[in-house]
Amino acid sequence: MKHDVYFNKPQRLTQLIGANTTVIVAGRRTGKTDSIASPFVYRNMQRMPGSTGGIVVPTFKHGLTNTIPGLLAAWRRWGLLPGVHYVVGRRPPKSFGSAIIEPTDYEHVISFYNGSRAVIISQDRPGSSNSLTLSWLLVDEAKFIDYEKLKDETLPANGGIKSYFGRHSFNHSIMILSDMPQTKKGSWFLHYKEKMDPELIAAIEALILRIYELKERVRDCRAKGIEPPAYCQSRIRKLDRQLNQLRSVAVYYKEYSSIENLQLLGENYIKQMKRDLTPLTFQTSILCKQIGIAKDGFYSSMRESHKYDASNFEYLDKVWQNIESGKNIVVNSSGADKDVNPDAPICIGMDYNANINWIVAGQIAGRRLNVIKSFYVKFERKLPELIADFCHYYAEHRNKTVVFYYDATALGSNYAVNTQDFHWVIKTQFEERGWRVIDVYLGQPMRHDEKYLLINNAFKGLQNLMPFFNRQNNDDLLLAIQTAGVSRGRLGFRKNKSGEKLAETEEDLLEHRTDGTDAFDTLFIGCEKFPQEVLTEGSVFSSGIS
Repeated sequence: MKHDVYFNKPQRLTQLIGANTTVIVAGRRTGKTDSIASPFVYRNMQRMPGSTGGIVVPTFKHGLTNTIPGLLAAWRRWGLLPGVHYVVGRRPPKSFGSAIIEPTDYEHVISFYNGSRAVIISQDRPGSSNSLTLSWLLVDEAKFIDYEKLKDETLPANGGIKSYFGRHSFNHSIMILSDMPQTKKGSWFLHYKEKMDPELIAAIEALILRIYELKERVRDCRAKGIEPPAYCQSRIRKLDRQLNQLRSVAVYYKEYSSIENLQLLGENYIKQMKRDLTPLTFQTSILCKQIGIAKDGFYSSMRESHKYDASNFEYLDKVWQNIESGKNIVVNSSGADKDVNPDAPICIGMDYNANINWIVAGQIAGRRLNVIKSFYVKFERKLPELIADFCHYYAEHRNKTVVFYYDATALGSNYAVNTQDFHWVIKTQFEERGWRVIDVYLGQPMRHDEKYLLINNAFKGLQNLMPFFNRQNNDDLLLAIQTAGVSRGRLGFRKNKSGEKLAETEEDLLEHRTDGTDAFDTLFIGCEKFPQEVLTEGSVFSSGIS
């Protein structure tokens, strides 16, 4: 059965160049997994029968929620059937071909009908790369990848089997995908830009065009019933060999920003974005330029070490066993999180806004405040939906107690739901869903300069608690924290909240502004300044976080 598949220009160009090393840096919703990674994996498994490749993800949870579902969904659209063309997480049927080197177990393996295998390598799972001999690598969400682990454990395995696949330009190939990193540690792959030879890429493009022209001539001749010139086929074969040779040594690096789509968007759009967006947002969202934790920002003492991973592999493995079915696999439960103590209350701080509302949740473990997850709702979804999302995620939590820290902004006003104020709505919504609420009033909001000193001292270890963030569950919150700036005016030193009232655009999302950071501030101030005795009851546990 014929399946027509649409690829946009960047996706087509990536496939046509076919470089041995490909690095694509592009924003969200650009089809990196669906239409760049999926064809790469499919080509390698199809054209190197019996080979083994590796799909590298920062965490197993990320692989289950982003990479693998997107890859398999694309395959299904192309007509590949589970159980017929591939199987996931189990020994393949006898009708499938054999791998040249069979894996020791198939628990985290995608097996192709022709004997090819793809091993899921998650960096939070020790030993994922052990004893592997790989012919290709896909590295997804590279900005979250630990390069030292990749270099020491995985890249050496990408030696392939030259005696079988040495003729292919994509043997030992590697594809690296990410959006623009915000930290120095996450920027390890940007140096490939200097490794790319533009003249070599131009030569590949010229060869592809010449081969296409010759093939068109052959097709035209045959359509007219004329025998094509004899030299055409031999010339095509010669050019194919040259193309294969160039591809085998090529490095292709490409960043996709809004400027790349200038012809489609128009110059006025770019001018409007430069006028309407903050300089930082314009640099990152429009120009696709790198940023980091703002050294002069509101959270300037935060470091990469304040982030951690905490996957519950026992839970995630159960989800993995059902992924082949093609059902919408959603890892949307606290059971996937190793840092959650199910027998301890959950502390929350919130922020209320007409267009976006936040919950930032945390638990205290010793002197750590683990920010275990953050939630937000936008536009027509308001506080009831936000609390419903929280309760759904923590449905398996045994201690149905929330310590709700709030200040005067939660009292006497409500533009998010109805005539009752925020405090009443929040407490009522939790209680209606079977949760006990310990509401702790913080008084008037803390002055910005006092808050800045308190929280940055906490990051330095100078307060009772030090904040740590589960990076998998706080992606948008972390970006907002890392880019929060400061301003100085007649009222003194303040967090720069000037962008909160602007209309949302695709390049300036509400969830990346400072609203979520305010919810985090409330959570930390509450836990630090107003600790509740209930938090220490049974709260010491082995988190297993790293």
